[in-house]
Amino acid sequence: MPPPGSFCGGNPAGVLGASAGRACVDAGLLDEVAVVVIPVLLGGGVRLFERSGPPVRLELLAQVGTNLRYRVLR
Repeated sequence: MPPPGSFCGGNPAGVLGASAGRACVDAGLLDEVAVVVIPVLLGGGVRLFERSGPPVRLELLAQVGTNLRYRVLR
């Protein structure tokens, strides 16, 4: 599998949505994850880090209000 960042020539790329983000994390394609926490009052959402395999290891890089940025640890 190509190293993270090689799909875009080493430039940052955005992945929107919990399902797509989770698939990219599971495939080892992301170096960092930016999360905006928005509470769900009615209905439901997709849990970003819920998975059947080993837990995702993250290092918090920055937090501004409900905006979080993590480094994905391998």
